Amino acid sequence: MTLRNTPRRWGALAQLLHWLVVLLIIAQFTLATLFDDLPAGAKKLTLLARHKSIGITILMLALLRLVWRTRSPGPALPDTLKPYERTLARLTHVLLYVFLFAVPLSGWLMSSARGFPVSWFGFFQLPDLVPKNKTLYEALVETHETLAWCLYAIVFLHVVAALKHHFIHKDDVLRRMLPFNRSR
Repeated sequence: MTLRNTPRRWGALAQLLHWLVVLLIIAQFTLATLFDDLPAGAKKLTLLARHKSIGITILMLALLRLVWRTRSPGPALPDTLKPYERTLARLTHVLLYVFLFAVPLSGWLMSSARGFPVSWFGFFQLPDLVPKNKTLYEALVETHETLAWCLYAIVFLHVVAALKHHFIHKDDVLRRMLPFNRSR
């Protein structure tokens, strides 16, 4: 498998970035669910710190994915797609990127507005994006949660579409993103 994308298949770097982000989104959902149910305390703060670090990692990986996509365009959509399906596929991908940026940025803004630091796994602290502001913090809590649920909905549509391509259309759309697949 080549590092770069080809006209028929996603390359190794695109696949690695895709599946890393998938795993990190699953981790984020799990962490958010866990700390929502915890009382205030050290364990909750530890989970929140990890959640923030993973969010910043997703933000950086999304940026890297976007840059890589401009340097190594992905495979074309199948010719069998109807015009509205092409539009939906493009819109879904655009929205995935929008939410991959918006969710972590809203979380970073929320932490800044609360006066809580954002560090990356304890290695370094990121600057506050806004000054401490309780009203802004409260608005950003709702914004962050809403954006996260929107991301989950778009991810769900993305998965359903991939499965539809695989099981109904029986094309290579899913296989060309799977690692260790020999299809070209």
